[in-house]
Amino acid sequence: MSKVLVISTSLRAHSNSDVLADEFARGAREACHEVEKITLRDKQMAFCRGCLTCGKLGRCVIQDDATAIAAAMHDADVICFATPIYYYEMSGQMKTLLDRSNSLFYSDYHFHDIYLLTTAAEDAPSVPERAESGLGGWVACYANAHLAGTVFAGGVRDGGEIAGHEALARAYEMGKQV
Repeated sequence: MSKVLVISTSLRAHSNSDVLADEFARGAREACHEVEKITLRDKQMAFCRGCLTCGKLGRCVIQDDATAIAAAMHDADVICFATPIYYYEMSGQMKTLLDRSNSLFYSDYHFHDIYLLTTAAEDAPSVPERAESGLGGWVACYANAHLAGTVFAGGVRDGGEIAGHEALARAYEMGKQV
């Protein structure tokens, strides 16, 4: 049994990417994994200051919600990020979280498999490439981790539009395969 952390980065309640995250989590739970879901919607996160004190302290000096989320990331075996695509890239709050989790670089982190779930109004297959590349750059900094899979749901803009989308089944199955 693995510890699976699902991080939904959309700021909209019941957003399309949040629903996709729920399906991944459901699949992982049905495969008997321990699943925790965190949403950034109501979290307070400041920008990274670039001070690198986290390398000495093992945690960020900024005391906000990002510190606890980074601790949860540290202890997870698997991390799944879900993000809406904004201007062909991951959400700004997801990027801020990745920057703020810099303390993990200096730690004996547990995670190995990283997943990315994305949604966008546009449905061209190339839409999630920059988000995948951005997360791939973060993953490349962690020798024991790799990008294990992605799911993209295109053609969904307004909340709830993802209902019936084939990406939901793919996210669920990916969660079951963790």
